[in-house]
Amino acid sequence: MAGIELIRPDWPAPANVRALATARVGGVSGGPYASLNLGDHVGDATAHVAANRRRLRTAAGLPGEPGWLEQVHGSDMVSLPAVASALRGDGAMTDRAGAVCAVLTADCLPVLLCDRAGTTVAAVHAGWRSLAAGILDNAVAAFARAGIAAAELLAWLGPAIGPAAYEVGDEVRAAFAADADAPGWQPNARGRWQCDLYTLARTRLNAAGVPVVTGGGFCTHREQARFFSHRRDGRCGRQATLIWLEPA
Repeated sequence: MAGIELIRPDWPAPANVRALATARVGGVSGGPYASLNLGDHVGDATAHVAANRRRLRTAAGLPGEPGWLEQVHGSDMVSLPAVASALRGDGAMTDRAGAVCAVLTADCLPVLLCDRAGTTVAAVHAGWRSLAAGILDNAVAAFARAGIAAAELLAWLGPAIGPAAYEVGDEVRAAFAADADAPGWQPNARGRWQCDLYTLARTRLNAAGVPVVTGGGFCTHREQARFFSHRRDGRCGRQATLIWLEPA
């Protein structure tokens, strides 16, 4: 069995902030979920998902079980730690060392946030619906409520579908309202649009006052051997993007 690939963000986060994204190799799942599927809502065997999550905890040295969200393509943030019944939303945030924020994706954009002082971290699930609904603005606002200004934040954009593979219709572009005319939309010969989630997220984060946005450049659709892609495969697994504060 191949080992788990852990993608480490290249960003200027403080030393106590730990973050990573997974690829699809190194687990026990088979078929369309091969092999490190971490999603328990896609039809994979429960025992396989549990084994994959154990492998992730060991390989990444996680301080505890991640707060796996019930993601709904909305704009709500969840504060960790939280009871299981409260883990419904598209972003998780914590100032508690050892609490692991995580989001699951298979084309949607995962975004990690932390402050320069290393006191608070967040993981955000930013597919087009969540982006249009304002999930990144809500995440920045949650930091502000904790007394952390946007100017103190760092962001990293994890593996998502690239613009060359992500064709959408007018209804998707229209959902972005003011951002419909922002960079990130390229008309194609079929009268539709190539949507650049990375550019849309950078634009939204910069507009919210976040000065440092790194990452991007992946394509889950193109990199078939490395990532799950719902747009490419339909039924498939999910990779995870995680962030936490290292316990002292």
